[in-house]
Amino acid sequence: MAIRVVVAKPGLDGHDRGAKVVARALRDAGMEVIYTGLHQTPEQIVSATLQEDAQAVGLSIHSGAHMTLFPKVARLLREAGADDVVVFGGGIIPEEDIPLLKEQGIAAIFTPGTPMKTITDWVKGNVPERV
Repeated sequence: MAIRVVVAKPGLDGHDRGAKVVARALRDAGMEVIYTGLHQTPEQIVSATLQEDAQAVGLSIHSGAHMTLFPKVARLLREAGADDVVVFGGGIIPEEDIPLLKEQGIAAIFTPGTPMKTITDWVKGNVPERV
């Protein structure tokens, strides 16, 4: 069974090109991808993840709200009993924020310029397929 990944744009960020490129790369690598679109709340992202029975959530942000929105998605997943869902993110995120995000449950952060193969290989290596 293919890995199911929700790709989401939390908050008011209106820039979705990177999220769409990552979503396509994941799909081309054999994963099932659900793209939620722009302006999603953490609650909407968690709801979509649970409804789609996804094993991972990829968050993309350029608005600067990553320190609030990314950890909130991870926390809401834990509260919903979905602490096995792997949360990763990308976008315009300062290097100094990455360790803080990881402490709050974000498994990986990919910054601009990361090759798509790096992201798809990471997901394949860190998100277990369901049988």
